Amino acid sequence: MCSWGNCGPSSLAGYCSSSVSLVGLPWPAPGAAHLDAILSHGIRSFTMAHVGSWQVPFLAQYPDFLAAGVILLASAFVYCGVHICSWLNRTFSAISLVVILFIVTLGFVLARPENWSTEEGSFAPFGFSGIMAGAATCFFAFLGFGAIAASSEEGQNPKRAVPMAIAISVGLMAGTNILASTVLTLMVPRHGLDPDWTLADAFYQRGYSWAGFIVAAGAVCCMTTVLFNILFAVPRIVHAMSTDGLFFQIFTRVHPRTQVPIVGILVFGFLMPLLAVLLDLEALIRFLSIGTLVTRPVVNTSIIVLRFQKSSPSSPLGSVSPGPVAEGYEHSSGHRRLEDTEQPSAAEPGQLRPALRPFLGFISGCRPGAAVAWALRVLVVSAIILDCVLAFGKSALHLPPWGHTLLLLLSSVVFLLSLLVLGAHQQQRRQDTFQVPMVPLIPAASILLNVFLMLHLSSLTWLRFSIWLLIAPCRAQRHKDNRILNEERLDTATSPLVLIGRLRERSQKLPAEPRGTKITEY
Repeated sequence: MCSWGNCGPSSLAGYCSSSVSLVGLPWPAPGAAHLDAILSHGIRSFTMAHVGSWQVPFLAQYPDFLAAGVILLASAFVYCGVHICSWLNRTFSAISLVVILFIVTLGFVLARPENWSTEEGSFAPFGFSGIMAGAATCFFAFLGFGAIAASSEEGQNPKRAVPMAIAISVGLMAGTNILASTVLTLMVPRHGLDPDWTLADAFYQRGYSWAGFIVAAGAVCCMTTVLFNILFAVPRIVHAMSTDGLFFQIFTRVHPRTQVPIVGILVFGFLMPLLAVLLDLEALIRFLSIGTLVTRPVVNTSIIVLRFQKSSPSSPLGSVSPGPVAEGYEHSSGHRRLEDTEQPSAAEPGQLRPALRPFLGFISGCRPGAAVAWALRVLVVSAIILDCVLAFGKSALHLPPWGHTLLLLLSSVVFLLSLLVLGAHQQQRRQDTFQVPMVPLIPAASILLNVFLMLHLSSLTWLRFSIWLLIAPCRAQRHKDNRILNEERLDTATSPLVLIGRLRERSQKLPAEPRGTKITEY
């Protein structure tokens, strides 16, 4: 039976990442909508007249063959290799940046501050809950920053380069989204915008049709850039999962010349156009957002776990870490035997800090990491309860005022106490790579905030994602069990005892040595 402990955070994060990228591939749909809007919705009218339309929940209003064709074309470029794909990606990225600067500059020139007045709906018409719901839905815009942390080992000075690169990238992304939203709502009131092509429609409504055409072209380039990035990442994520035994082994095959995961590109290059043709874009966006959000608490929990674990030695002949060590001595028969000895040492990662042992004696008796594991579990559970109380309120939870206040106080106190217990334990420190600062405070705050955003998504989104989580990790555990079983068979077949037994069987089948032959014992 599959469980969280069996599948592990890596399996969950891997399947969430692959599902996020999977549903993110129909991103040419907004670009196709911009092109359709420029052509006065001629593509939509032609498709609905000659192919038909359907009014089914979670399905598109009409089949978007243009978006499917763009995905097939992009898949062909990705199949050709890294060089062509990277050149096209850089070209479209440069065009997108120029268009974004154009939108912001001309948008502030055409801004009308009265669009934020009370008569037009005010600045935040849906309040704080509406802002959080919008942030949760649009969280998919902050994809891809994990690649910076993943490539930290390749940097010359990762302790300085990694946090600087992440801060600059996140700052530019957040600033760009804020500026684009600002100029959009200052140019045209929010209720007067066409949701299919908002930015271009804002310029068209102000009489700048030429600017709307530039914005639409930039939107197509931006969506194509995202498409290239996802098409480049999805087959490689699945290839890595297949290599680890978490997916079908057929996805481990690569092209002999271009070295691209050929099976993944072909399979997902066929599935994604199908999604673009059939499924509704809004449903895909919500699924993409929750898939992005759910990986953040998993990653932050893993950060805390790894920070309080004992780091593995760099090499078998490296320095011996504190704790039990093996000491050898010569036996009378000439064989070297091992003897376990205890070496007095300082506090290991996961143990209580020496300065706090007189005050927290009831924790110091636990084995290293036990108190940390329990405190982390309590922290995650209390964060979920606290977020539910804050997100839903007493009316949705059907609690009296005193019950709501009591639950809020208890969950807050338990969250803070578990955070203090984690901070009271020794952490591992590495000087050769970047480590997240202020652990466990920053990961705990991230867990609290991301769960809070997840609770603002719709119940149907949660239902679809829950079904995916029930299906995918169980399949991952089955493949992982098969891989472990094969490795155990291989280890057993090549173990010294089995090899010695086979040698003895072969020696017994050999003919006896002639008399006078000297036999050497080993």
